[in-house]
Amino acid sequence: MVDRDAILAMIPHQGAMCLWDAVTAWDEARIGLRSASHRDPHNPLRSDGHLRALHLCEYGAQAMAVHGGLRARGSGAAVRPGMLVALRGVQLHVARIDDLAADLECTAEVLVEAGDSQQYAFRIACAGVLLAEGRAAVMLGPAREPD
Repeated sequence: MVDRDAILAMIPHQGAMCLWDAVTAWDEARIGLRSASHRDPHNPLRSDGHLRALHLCEYGAQAMAVHGGLRARGSGAAVRPGMLVALRGVQLHVARIDDLAADLECTAEVLVEAGDSQQYAFRIACAGVLLAEGRAAVMLGPAREPD
């Protein structure tokens, strides 16, 4: 299992803004992650004491970043940071997530890769109940060496 410290070394999101706690499985095409950060009263995405389901899009985008970091590390290549450029087909099945007792679980899968861009599908669930799903596109920047 890949833990939070390894995740922090691969993505630009640091401190509480790193939303994932662990990678549960991954290969070249997909990744699985889990998190308890939605229960943290200091989660930086909270407003008015609540964490809205819309923020699951950020969880999905960070899953993509972690997958990219693992793939780069696995191939010996430098990490290419990405910029989220589009969300498509997003469906939110709940209004908020701060009141969920179990960990969040995400699966993200590469759909399309073309040079400097990628598209992923993501699904986020809690205790077997689907919370959100959609697709996200990212434009990749120049490679950066790990810190």
